[in-house]
Amino acid sequence: MQSLDNPKNLLLQLYNTAVDSVHPTRCVPPFLPSPPVGRTIVIGAGKGAAAMAHAVEQHWNAVCEGVVVTRYGHSVACQSISVIEAGHPVPDDVGQTAAREIIELVTGLHEDDLVLCLISGGGSALLSLPAAGITLADKQHINQQLLKSGANISEMNTVRKHLSAIKGGQLALRCAPARVATLIISDVPGDDPATVASGPTVPDHTTQQDALAILDRYNIETGDHIVSHLSDPRNETPKPGDPRFERVSNTVIATAHQALQAAASFCDQHGIQPLVLGDDIEGEAREVAIEHAARVTRVLQDSGIRPRMILSGGETTVTVRGGGRGGRNVEYLLGLAIALGDEHNIYALACDTDGIDGTEDNAGAIITPDTLDRARAMRIDPAASLQNNDAYGFFAALDDLVVTGPTLTNVNDFRAIFLP
Repeated sequence: MQSLDNPKNLLLQLYNTAVDSVHPTRCVPPFLPSPPVGRTIVIGAGKGAAAMAHAVEQHWNAVCEGVVVTRYGHSVACQSISVIEAGHPVPDDVGQTAAREIIELVTGLHEDDLVLCLISGGGSALLSLPAAGITLADKQHINQQLLKSGANISEMNTVRKHLSAIKGGQLALRCAPARVATLIISDVPGDDPATVASGPTVPDHTTQQDALAILDRYNIETGDHIVSHLSDPRNETPKPGDPRFERVSNTVIATAHQALQAAASFCDQHGIQPLVLGDDIEGEAREVAIEHAARVTRVLQDSGIRPRMILSGGETTVTVRGGGRGGRNVEYLLGLAIALGDEHNIYALACDTDGIDGTEDNAGAIITPDTLDRARAMRIDPAASLQNNDAYGFFAALDDLVVTGPTLTNVNDFRAIFLP
């Protein structure tokens, strides 16, 4: 079959198929509620927020207005919904201003009004409104440390919720007495709505003590005023069972599972047997790579079935100790290439479904059977590159980065290991 003759192109087609399956143009329209008697206010935050807003405008049979905030470079032109671009993964003052605009817009609504809230990954940084007594600089400093600490997304968002005036369900309370319908594209393992973008319209099941424990676990530097804020029970977020959420609905409309299923179907159509390891894989990227290399070895030993595609999703982490340029997907791939060692005729792709691996300009990269040989021929030491967290530099030198630009959706990591 022609598609099997070029494994790199096959992997890119597979990735594009997975991403297309969870694009807002596909996943938003089926979940739109009925228009209300009163006003429709559209708000939102995330890397896919502008594309979600555009999908609403294309399918909403009534007048609507609103504001959404997305990452720089992720804007989509809308007619009646204002789109603001702000900083990610570290929040900036533009995101703070956008959050204030959203609060102002939903204040003073009535029972017959509807707030349609559009949430996708990245919203935690983009929708930044520090709690009283906490500054944007405080949140930036803590966020920067967390991003390098190896903390997972759930841990980071637990801290973010408890330092915010808008996250952890607090945005929904600001919309009362209007009805709130939130549509969520999930970028978190397990698809917990309370974790995606720090759950601005979802009751919070984490606590201030959880946040303090996380800050301590990862040795995050904070001022005494942060500890005082997190120690004051008056600052706790609203919890499940709170009657103020009776008119609030939260619906997850796209997940990593859907993307992996689309990829598995693609494999079936091309005569490749898919093996899905899971959509919620977490852990240090290089350690997950070692586990997956061992899985490849077992597959080769236990079954002679080829071609085969090993698929997985979720969100790995990277504890940054070196000075190179990285991203969790390229770090995973470099770790995988090293762990596979002398295994022959194996290809793999790892990319973030939002098109941005960490803070770089690439979605991820691809490894080929000769990745290590080509690197050594160029006098690039794979192990040293991994030690320096310089997987980006490694794959850039080999011209094996995958660069797509923003995809305008986000269900997190997508990984595929191809055994032709």
